[in-house]
Amino acid sequence: MAEKPEQKKADAAPNVSAVETVKAASEEEAVAAIEANVGRGEPILQVCNLKKHFPLTQGIVFKRQIGAVKAVDGVSFDLYQGETLGIVGESGCGKSTVAKLLMTLETATAGEVFYKGQDITKLSGRALKAVRRNIQMVFQDPYTSLNPRMTVGDIIGEPFDIHPEVAPKGDRRKRVRDLLDVVGLNPEYISRYPHQFSGGQRQRIGIARGLALNPEVIICDEPVSALDVSVQAQVINLMERLQDEFNLSYIFIAHDLSIVRHISDRVGVMYLGKMAEIGTDEQIYEHPTHPYTQALLSAVPVPDPEARDHRERIILTGDVPSPANPPSGCSFRTRCWKAQDKCAQETPLLAVPEIFRTKDIPAAHESACHFAEEKDIVNAA
Repeated sequence: MAEKPEQKKADAAPNVSAVETVKAASEEEAVAAIEANVGRGEPILQVCNLKKHFPLTQGIVFKRQIGAVKAVDGVSFDLYQGETLGIVGESGCGKSTVAKLLMTLETATAGEVFYKGQDITKLSGRALKAVRRNIQMVFQDPYTSLNPRMTVGDIIGEPFDIHPEVAPKGDRRKRVRDLLDVVGLNPEYISRYPHQFSGGQRQRIGIARGLALNPEVIICDEPVSALDVSVQAQVINLMERLQDEFNLSYIFIAHDLSIVRHISDRVGVMYLGKMAEIGTDEQIYEHPTHPYTQALLSAVPVPDPEARDHRERIILTGDVPSPANPPSGCSFRTRCWKAQDKCAQETPLLAVPEIFRTKDIPAAHESACHFAEEKDIVNAA
């Protein structure tokens, strides 16, 4: 796979989101939060306490709400120009719902999504249409995300019908051919239908459609999970090349930890609708401090038998709680070996743990745990 350029690498300093800057307990902590982001510029995308609760109703004629499924329950993070933020977690933790909220395909229950300082959750009509031109999406399933009744040329050229200012009518067919060439497909395929392509080729078509309007942010919702390993590598390399060529910012959602580490500058770990830990790829993979992240990494297959024999496997007990009735306090406490009374009474904030705040070490990154600490044995050889 292609090597990530050095200029893309995020600084190893602790990442503190805009939300935590505002919520800092003291003036000194607020100043430290601001200093941590010096040199990174303004975020192109800021997500602040984003929530999506789907109502549970009872009755047929007279419906009444009896509860809510808290699919996303207070997610906050920043995305900077030209970087890739990976989001990982178990199935059902709310990753895809976050993607839909960022695209305003779902209406947020609460929270804000700022694109260049503008809250897009409050937009509608022409204003929302203008923002969507700059935030595009690559969907998970390359077989169902393309209309089987449309040719490749029509699929990739459809965004030009919605945003005619991007490409004049007489120039659109050439633009579509150029996009096919950019993603590694023969421009002569413009008149073919989706069923005539393999899975990897269909995903390239989806990427070409996402690039059509020259966006600044592309949200990738598990774009390689349905592909073979060799095809996954090709698509990942393609996305990295396009990021360098067009200065794109990615939010890369996946459950494959190795792929996320390869493509991401920073990684966020989600659990039950909340962000459990966030930091650079080195901080998360080599210096995890949240018990859930440590358990995930301990489950990653290791090709070396000797290293596998010397590594501790963390087995989580119990089932994942229902998002319709999450535990009080820390949502991970029902499966955590560190859980204490404080975990049930207080919800931990996503912030740099107090024991690491004065230290310039990789473990000093945001973690939503009252008892966050490193566990070296997770990556032991």
